[in-house]
Amino acid sequence: MDIDGIIFDCDGVLFESRQANLAYYNEILRQFDVPEVRLGTDEAALCHTASSPVVLEELVGKERVADALIVASALDYRQFIPFMEPEPEMATVVAELSRHYTLGVATNRGSSMHELLEHFSLDSYFSSVVTSRDVPRPKPYPDMLLLSSQQLTIPHERLLFVGDSELDRQAARGAGIRFVSYKGEAKEDLAVSGHRQLWEMVSPQG
Repeated sequence: MDIDGIIFDCDGVLFESRQANLAYYNEILRQFDVPEVRLGTDEAALCHTASSPVVLEELVGKERVADALIVASALDYRQFIPFMEPEPEMATVVAELSRHYTLGVATNRGSSMHELLEHFSLDSYFSSVVTSRDVPRPKPYPDMLLLSSQQLTIPHERLLFVGDSELDRQAARGAGIRFVSYKGEAKEDLAVSGHRQLWEMVSPQG
């Protein structure tokens, strides 16, 4: 495949993180006497894909979102890392890909992204890590991917973005970057069922 770099989403692509995300947001909700979010609900899906300001506005209401963000900023995300599960073969494939391509991360997560990469010894593989704190607008807007392209010094037509949600697909389309749907969660012509298949798709020997 004629590319120079690959950008990854985090949640649902690098990690299975639904339990961690719910534990994180439910800890915040407890401070506001809001019922916990349960797996399998629309609210749980929002927790898995959207940025914290968007999630918290939906869960606690617009009038309390500023206070909720203050509570969130005081939480030590490291307590939720044990709930994070690396996707199968992710670490091995990322290491292999980094030998041939420049890699980046673009995620609606905030500051916790850097802690995650360091905890799982992945930080050395990624030349750019762009989070919701780095841009004016989170996904589905293209801002994150445009900044990632700039930081990687790779034009958008030479990049792939691997994501698992409709927000990811829309961001890629807005940035003019080819999109690969991970596990077919978002409808797209390019799709992979896992990291090994991604390697087979983009391998220089393929």
